[in-house]
Amino acid sequence: MSYKIWFETHDIKHANIVKKLIDQGYDKEKIVEYFYYENMLINENNFCPLYAKNKKCHDIEKLNCYMCACPNFRFNDEGIDTIEDKVRYSLCVIDSPDGKAGVYGNKIHQNCTGCSVPHAKEYILEHFSLEWKKMMKACQI
Repeated sequence: MSYKIWFETHDIKHANIVKKLIDQGYDKEKIVEYFYYENMLINENNFCPLYAKNKKCHDIEKLNCYMCACPNFRFNDEGIDTIEDKVRYSLCVIDSPDGKAGVYGNKIHQNCTGCSVPHAKEYILEHFSLEWKKMMKACQI
């Protein structure tokens, strides 16, 4: 699956959950709390393919899935640039020391599994929007 297809599909899933919560009277704080991994695993098991494996994408005790991506992540399905003989498809614009470039044959993809930046409640509330795509607007390059 391409980054763009995942991005568009995820936006729809996120919007549907947020709409449901707003219809139930949830405010900003309750919406963010709803997106904690443990709750999502039970109540929104189709939100993430890792939920079926009871697995987290990041080894974080209080993992919040509201952003389920990072506003510092950049991608281009056609490739961003070439490093040596490898095409880079994604990167971290803040060059987080907790992330790394994963090399897969002749492809380079950003590996964010060691980074927790967008999964803390405080960060989410600081960058909050009901529209996931608005928070991630800079990701597609």
